[in-house]
Amino acid sequence: MGKTFKRTTVTSALPYANGPVHIGHLAGVYVPADIYVRYLRLKGRDVLFIGGSDEHGVPVTIRARKEGITVQEVVDRYHNLIKQSFQDFGISFDIYSRTTSATHHKLASDFFRKLYDDGKFIEQVTEQFYDEQTGRFLTDRNIRGECPRCHAPEAYGDQCEKCGATLSPEELINPYNAETGNPLVKKATKHWYLPLDKDQQWLENWILKDHKEWRSNVYGQCKSWLDGGLRPRAVTRDLDWGIPVPVQGAEGKVLYVWFDAPIGYISNTKELCDAHPELGSWETWWKDPETRLVHFIGKDNIVFHCIVFPAMLKAHGEYILPDNVPSNEFLNLEGNKISTSKNYAVWLNEYLQDMPGRQDELRYVLTANAPETKDNDFTWADYQARCNNELVAVYGNFVNRALQLTQKYYEGRVPACGELNDYDRATLDEFRGVKERLEDLLENFRFRDAQKEAMNLARIGNKYIADCEPWKIIKTAPQRVKTIINISLQLTANLAIAFEPFLPFSSQRLRTMLAMDSFSWEDLGSTSLMHEGHQLPQPQLLFTKVEDEAIQAQVQKLQDTLQANALAEYKAEPVKPNIPFEDFEKLDIRVGIVKTCEKIKKSKKLLKFTLDDGSGQDRTILSGIAQWYEPHQLIGKRVLFVANLAPRQIMGETSCGMILSAVNYNGDLSVTTTLDDVRGGSQVG
Repeated sequence: MGKTFKRTTVTSALPYANGPVHIGHLAGVYVPADIYVRYLRLKGRDVLFIGGSDEHGVPVTIRARKEGITVQEVVDRYHNLIKQSFQDFGISFDIYSRTTSATHHKLASDFFRKLYDDGKFIEQVTEQFYDEQTGRFLTDRNIRGECPRCHAPEAYGDQCEKCGATLSPEELINPYNAETGNPLVKKATKHWYLPLDKDQQWLENWILKDHKEWRSNVYGQCKSWLDGGLRPRAVTRDLDWGIPVPVQGAEGKVLYVWFDAPIGYISNTKELCDAHPELGSWETWWKDPETRLVHFIGKDNIVFHCIVFPAMLKAHGEYILPDNVPSNEFLNLEGNKISTSKNYAVWLNEYLQDMPGRQDELRYVLTANAPETKDNDFTWADYQARCNNELVAVYGNFVNRALQLTQKYYEGRVPACGELNDYDRATLDEFRGVKERLEDLLENFRFRDAQKEAMNLARIGNKYIADCEPWKIIKTAPQRVKTIINISLQLTANLAIAFEPFLPFSSQRLRTMLAMDSFSWEDLGSTSLMHEGHQLPQPQLLFTKVEDEAIQAQVQKLQDTLQANALAEYKAEPVKPNIPFEDFEKLDIRVGIVKTCEKIKKSKKLLKFTLDDGSGQDRTILSGIAQWYEPHQLIGKRVLFVANLAPRQIMGETSCGMILSAVNYNGDLSVTTTLDDVRGGSQVG
């Protein structure tokens, strides 16, 4: 058994206010955090759910310059959009604030100053990349150059996206400013560093020995960093946007965004408690050992929340450390990585425009596919299947049957439960244990399995009412039907509680249909939630089917985005070295009319062509274009081919020539043809 705490402070990663939020954010951080907080509230525990926008750093300044507006206008726009998206999806923050607030600026500045005054930083003068034309030092991500590994021309200063290599700006060949294209020079600058190497030992003990219960992906990434040896990390930057470093001689420098952002959890808590004194002092939620601190983050933030931020808190000396950091891995989209810069995502604000009123459907699917310990994939086909086959056909079907039969047979009043038979008892015994099973899963942050357990309760109900078939025995066994409907309504009320952390909107609708004014987690598993004679209003469908047209529209939107990105990124291959005209004259390129075309057995790539090449004899050519064409599409086409290529044996066939194709911007092959009906055998030249 772990330690029992009086209260819990739950934080979720601060989204960066440089764009809207997408389903990857929701699946990785915010839905899991919301499920946990809603569960704690149902349990009657003291909990605060802290969120906010991260509004400093370089990308917002670049966007502002591109759009010709102020940085504040950029962060205001996206802070409001992000905040609204979270509200729309029921992410139940107690506060959602921002790192540009006056409260945050003061608290972050005071935090830095205390560590500075206590001698917890080291000062270093280093040479960093500088753009002389703009007068700015650059961050790693805003430096580009040739990759030293694969020689891609536009690798970032921290990573090459082509080969995946982790880089430093110093490794790039011919580095330049990614925004302006200007060449860079090295220039000396002074900064303050957090000496993480001095925290190595206690962090090893605290994480590797004391927190073996952390998720394997979190524990493993921390161990990898610790095994590699920690090094000092800069806490200041040369920028004009951010919180000024509160030290004399630090003009033009601000707190590094990774240092200032996590302090936002604390400042947002202070802002909340200052406005609501009934919650107690903010310090109780951050400094009392009886408070449990839990961070919900994505895997790209594990190191900051498990190593760097705890080192900051420890250096300050007054704060508690996180008890758990349930980080998720990444969610992919239709087999591809989600990319905000390339607009390849399902944005929350756009989803609600296309799928109005379907917040719970998305919450359900994202939780069912939650990337809890490894990357997972979201597809629209799976979304539709889960909505229609689980939410509609199981959960919704059971609820609709139970409520409609109550209206039909008893004018909406809960009937009395009569004598139970063995099947009734077995059914009730099966769902009485759901509370304990759900609690165990939720307490251990296994939200995917917990939601599955809640859906199992709906499956029990659906099977029960389908097996009992009350509509068949209403005339011959009316007392028996009353018992069946009563048990079904008890199950339905339990579902409204069990799904509350996962599907808050539909749970609220269901409680309305049950006229269920009050409920708590302790009621889960009860068989007497619906009292005899209790009047129910007219029911409505809890869920509706997702139609094919809606899914096809979403898939097409993503395909259009991929095509647009491929077109925007396409660059023609460099022209090969010049050759003498005589060398070109050696090639005999002709027109051939495709008489037959067929696939080669045991080959996924090859098509076998029979051509009319004008000689009076058929010519056979094999071409590796089966991925792009079906054989029937090419019959009758006039294609260009190299006629004087030496014959080759390929998979037991003799290929006499080469059919010419063009490589499109997206990698597809397009067979070259003639505009007019040219005779077979005509020369090209």
